[in-house]
Amino acid sequence: MSRRLRLLFTALAVAALLWLLFAAAERALALAQRFLALPTWLQWTLGGVLTLFAAAGLMVLWWLLRPRRRRRPLPAPDRGSLEQRIDQLRERGADTGALASELGELDRRRTSARIYVALFGEISTGKSSLIRALAPHANVVSDARGGTTHEVGHYDSALPDGRTLVIADVPGSREAGGEAHETLARDEALRAHAVIYLCAGDLNRSQVDELRWLADFGKPLLLVLNKADQWNSTEREQLLGRLRQHTRGIASAVLAISAGGSERYQRELADGSTESVERQRKPVIEPLLQALERLTAPSARELEDLRENAVLAGLHERTGTLEAQTLADEAQRIVRKYTRRAIVGALAAIAPGSDLVIQGVLAAGLTRALAAVYGVKVSDVQIEDFVQQARLTLRTGSSIVLAVAGNALKAFPGLGTLGGGVLHAFAYALIFDSMGRALAASLAERHTLDQHDAGTRLKELLADTGGTRLRQLATLTMEAVRERDKPE
Repeated sequence: MSRRLRLLFTALAVAALLWLLFAAAERALALAQRFLALPTWLQWTLGGVLTLFAAAGLMVLWWLLRPRRRRRPLPAPDRGSLEQRIDQLRERGADTGALASELGELDRRRTSARIYVALFGEISTGKSSLIRALAPHANVVSDARGGTTHEVGHYDSALPDGRTLVIADVPGSREAGGEAHETLARDEALRAHAVIYLCAGDLNRSQVDELRWLADFGKPLLLVLNKADQWNSTEREQLLGRLRQHTRGIASAVLAISAGGSERYQRELADGSTESVERQRKPVIEPLLQALERLTAPSARELEDLRENAVLAGLHERTGTLEAQTLADEAQRIVRKYTRRAIVGALAAIAPGSDLVIQGVLAAGLTRALAAVYGVKVSDVQIEDFVQQARLTLRTGSSIVLAVAGNALKAFPGLGTLGGGVLHAFAYALIFDSMGRALAASLAERHTLDQHDAGTRLKELLADTGGTRLRQLATLTMEAVRERDKPE
């Protein structure tokens, strides 16, 4: 666009802005005259309403534009209580080897004088080149296809002040089989004293989310822009400005480096032909080394405390997940046991009644056993009320239960021709399995015997015609039938 055209557009824009300002001023004066002409009581009323709206607007504007506060680290649990929870899981038969190993690694690193730094980031950001620059004698394998780190590797380096620096090379967060690799990467990042988060351009949403996740654990972060030599100084400063804006209150520092690496170019020979030549670019990583030296200075005594806090907080999450899974497995075993007992009772019944829940003792026992698993104290009155509510639910939905049971048995050769007794037993299997699953899910989520919530879940499970669950119940029913018919 020519200079004259730009001046013309600028003049038109200024004229339009002035016209809008004059029009707004004229409109404001007209409204003010009309406002002053109103009765006094109406002026005060409208003035109060407008003031409230203005205050609300200012509050919303402040909320949108307020500076982001630095996130506080998640509180780490007491180590003694964490070890006690792990011991309880071990007694329940859970595999706690990984949790115990994590505690052992925490102690080992605490006694060493080394500084551990996790190199974190997505694939193709130049992690391998940076490791070569930091630890020239390290044997690092690089693949042009990206995503070659499948386990954590540790490489010894040194800080400018002579202290030993251990670089932990963790898998890229978007590698193949990504979920397991991402978990491995994050666990190693928590074990480190600090994290280098490497990027090769502006951050996307998933990268910002990863940085915030790490900040929640109080992990010191260095956001490092690699391949900085591919931009000129103006472009580089603009990019660094955007990165600082993304990570305000998250990253301890944002800096630019060039990790080096190889590059190919065409060289013209004396005879006029050309050849492809590969050469190594000189790394420029001094800003990173200086930032690491400042961040991990011996005077920063809280650095080890921050690392331990992060590891224990991560262990707290992992222990909680294992606890929930262990309780769910134990609850499922109880549900299966009582479902089998209900099937056997139904097959032994001489004349099944119209009420499908005639085995009230089993229903009460199932409720009591599941409540004990989740540590929920329930009284006999609560149990009786829940069983009574289940009776009412099943009485109104007995046709649905029988329809689901009948259709399911037709899908299994041999079961559908065994008569009404098997249908009655399968209905019991469906009832007790649904009741147990509903009650277990409600207890796990609400930590109390919520009859309404459990009843709602029970209705949904009774109407569920999912093939996998019905197939399992049919198999359980068939096993009970075969044991009943087995000659003594």
